[in-house]
Amino acid sequence: MARQYLCSNPDMPFADAVLVDEKTLYVSGRIGMLEGQLAVPESVEEEAHLLMKDLSRVLAMAGMTTADIVQLQIFCSDVSLWQRFNVVYREYFTGQLPARAFLGSGPLLFGARFELIGIAVKDQ
Repeated sequence: MARQYLCSNPDMPFADAVLVDEKTLYVSGRIGMLEGQLAVPESVEEEAHLLMKDLSRVLAMAGMTTADIVQLQIFCSDVSLWQRFNVVYREYFTGQLPARAFLGSGPLLFGARFELIGIAVKDQ
């Protein structure tokens, strides 16, 4: 089993994602942080957009897009934001949507409202 560790910030204690056998990508927890800051925007929608753009950036490191995602788990500090998140989330997908869980959690790092992890499989 060949593994490729994709890491954009070597100062972090984890890889952004791990690509296995050039096909399956395991994405580490992603947060919609403001560029160059350890903070999230005040706007729920802006945070959700930044989160999905960061996910797209990590997927691109493996030559993938959101069309390759098969499963996502989204942790949310306030589940009443479910609908607002979904409005933004749907903008990043066309066609079939991946399997997904939306889980209530306690506080998240850096004051984030959302964090996601996922699995993507490259079409060969």
